[in-house]
Amino acid sequence: MSGGNDLRFGFGANWRAFLSVLDEDRMAIARESIRELTGLDQLAGRTFLDVGCGSGLFSLAARQMGARVLSFDYDPQSVECARELRKRFFPDDPDWDIRQGSALDADFLGGLGTFDLVYSWGVLHHTGDMWRALAQMPPLLTERGLLVVSLYNECGLRSRFWRGVKRFYCRSPKPVRWALLLGMVGVCEGQSAFLRLARGQNPLPFKLWREYRRNRGMSKWHDWVDWVGGYPFETALPGEVVEFYRRLGLRLERLKTPGPGHCCNEYVFVRREGASPCAA
Repeated sequence: MSGGNDLRFGFGANWRAFLSVLDEDRMAIARESIRELTGLDQLAGRTFLDVGCGSGLFSLAARQMGARVLSFDYDPQSVECARELRKRFFPDDPDWDIRQGSALDADFLGGLGTFDLVYSWGVLHHTGDMWRALAQMPPLLTERGLLVVSLYNECGLRSRFWRGVKRFYCRSPKPVRWALLLGMVGVCEGQSAFLRLARGQNPLPFKLWREYRRNRGMSKWHDWVDWVGGYPFETALPGEVVEFYRRLGLRLERLKTPGPGHCCNEYVFVRREGASPCAA
């Protein structure tokens, strides 16, 4: 995560809980996710910046693929998650640096250098100033460096509804948060079960929850907590993001839009040769 809003969900606490279910299978899926997005089988000899490292899983995956990694997050508990993974798998590794910092802090970002791959999955829409955060990514890229970013899709009234839910969650005492979380999960999972039943499929969600790890190695429960509580919350249409980065000297390489609703659209941009690395 990054910084810039007084009302904020505790992303780091949720990621710390996620580490209890992290296993080799999830790590392998995370590595495959990076390969699929970037088209690169290995990252040996490349530098990797994890902007808003969260649990540290994708920093770990990049390091396992051979990259020299710099991870940072605004949330101190997320920083500690990444340090815990480094301690477990790469103790005293000089090629994995972990820091606390904000994607909105131009001075902090200016001291990081440039990277062959800048990775920020599901982060910048939680900063409280998404477009400013997006504008500060191009200067972090080397010539022909890759920017991998994912952002929530804009869904009109539904986006405004969920923004209100998330704001209410973060303002509420813990018992109310639990009630809201369980209520929203029950309603949404119930709707999904009804649709599966109408299609003649097994309505029970247990198999789907077990297989959810195939989604970047993530955990369904921890993603639900992140979704219901994840505030600040901003959204964007793919065309807006592509045009925004075109003006900043980046060319779209890949775009994955999983479908309607509040999915994360995944973008891979490359810095055009000769393009200015200056932020907007």
